[in-house]
Amino acid sequence: MDTEISIAHLIHKGGVYADVEGSSPEEIYKKISGIIPLPKNISPDAVYKALCERERVMSTAVGNEIALPHAQHSILKSKADEAICVVYLKNPIDMHAPDDRFVSVMFVLLTHDAQSHLKILSMLATLLRKDEFKKLLESHANESVLLDAAEKIIHGN
Repeated sequence: MDTEISIAHLIHKGGVYADVEGSSPEEIYKKISGIIPLPKNISPDAVYKALCERERVMSTAVGNEIALPHAQHSILKSKADEAICVVYLKNPIDMHAPDDRFVSVMFVLLTHDAQSHLKILSMLATLLRKDEFKKLLESHANESVLLDAAEKIIHGN
């Protein structure tokens, strides 16, 4: 069993997207579902529907202007297809975050199973507790900068 998950690798696979426009989670999910790299066996519409379905259950906003959208049930067939997409919103949106702040950054999680999902969430939580990483998100840092910071924080490199 592969227990080593690299957040930097998952973000590189998913990509970093700046100035994504939309006034609701659904509008944002529609846009990003059409631009993020997906395996051949999954359609953008399936991703869109899964993200919207999960958002209807409960907001994925976690506070500090961050949301972690994800499907309630895995939609990926393979662990090799897992990815994280970092989405910087052009205009922050209200997602009813616990701290009442509008969301300006989303980490869209595409995971294969519950175990991977929980490991990835745990690693993201580690990153999001670090002021230096939060500052990078506030400045809409590019992919290279985010990947370097993630590696240093998670692996101490």
